[in-house]
Amino acid sequence: MRKILVVAAIAVLMACSPPLRCQDDSPDAFFSPEQLDNLLAPIALYPDPLLAQVLIAATFPEQIDEASRTLRGRSDPNSIDPEPWDVSVKAVARYPQVLDMMADKLDWTTSVGQAYVSQSTDVTESIQRLRAQARSAGNLISTREQEIRDDDGYIEIWPAQPQYLYVPMYDPAIVYYRRPSYFGGAVISFGRGFSIGVWLNHDFDWRGHRVFYHGWDHRAGWAVRSRPFIRMNSFYISNNFRTVHVDRTVIHRPVNYSNLNRYNAIHRGTNYGNVRGDRRGMDRDRGAFRDNRPMVNNKVIQRNIDTRDSRMDSFRGRDDHRPAVRQTPQRSDRSAFGGREGFDARREGHRGQDSRREMSRPARDSRPAPAAKSAPASQPRTSEPQRGERDRRRR
Repeated sequence: MRKILVVAAIAVLMACSPPLRCQDDSPDAFFSPEQLDNLLAPIALYPDPLLAQVLIAATFPEQIDEASRTLRGRSDPNSIDPEPWDVSVKAVARYPQVLDMMADKLDWTTSVGQAYVSQSTDVTESIQRLRAQARSAGNLISTREQEIRDDDGYIEIWPAQPQYLYVPMYDPAIVYYRRPSYFGGAVISFGRGFSIGVWLNHDFDWRGHRVFYHGWDHRAGWAVRSRPFIRMNSFYISNNFRTVHVDRTVIHRPVNYSNLNRYNAIHRGTNYGNVRGDRRGMDRDRGAFRDNRPMVNNKVIQRNIDTRDSRMDSFRGRDDHRPAVRQTPQRSDRSAFGGREGFDARREGHRGQDSRREMSRPARDSRPAPAAKSAPASQPRTSEPQRGERDRRRR
């Protein structure tokens, strides 16, 4: 009887106690659901294979920045493969439009990485929430560029063509609310198609709230249609990638969260002034990134760059730890002025002035002056009788 009472008491306690919260819902989560909706609205409608790579690559903001700067001077996309970046960064680098967007908005990129590392379940739920809202507004539909599928309540976005992926372009303030009109045209537009390659080696498990590595042996979904056109290589296909690697140290990277306040297309009254997390631990770990330099008063720079980051010096070509320059000992007056002792600067200055004055005088001509030409002797004039006498003689 006593055992029955004990078991009944335990059952009552379990029924009345609140459910255990998963790791993603812990108080250390960075962002609230409203903040996540605003943060993820610009990418929530990306195709699943691209969105999976973007979330992982966002945990490597330094590599994103490096990849963008490196590839701006290259024209061969195959040069990406040997780079030492994470496979997700190399995959995103195949789509320059997306790579440059992430590199130009490093505060936003870092925040997305922090959200995915600390609360991946909340991230996937926010994406599904946003997709459902865009579909309810009539803007998320299948086209020749994308295929919209509903898998038991989970909205999937697949590339509609087996060889090409199209990156959607839209305004988050419109696509999730305003219905398409006859005169306004489509709310979502697409540019040129980009190749679907072996680098798209991740996909979503929406039920499991995770991104997984499929290695192109996935038996369902968009990958089955694209598999015949894929050329395998060891840069992206390996058993080492089966465990999806993210950089968890991204949570310690400093972010100017006030720069995120302009991402407010979904929840207008939400700002990022109260981002959650272990603030003391973050401030302690961020010490390695900080500098005593004041913030530069430039809104464009502050929006994308942490000007207090000590690594800024490396991009200026300066090295704070360079070896000291050896000072060359000064020569004595004796060696500097031809062995003369007791050099007097004032006297030498006067001598220089005298020399310049002498050089400015016109040069004297030592040649003798030419002799003056004597006037030719004048001949006596001939009188008229004499002139007439000569003429008669000539005749």
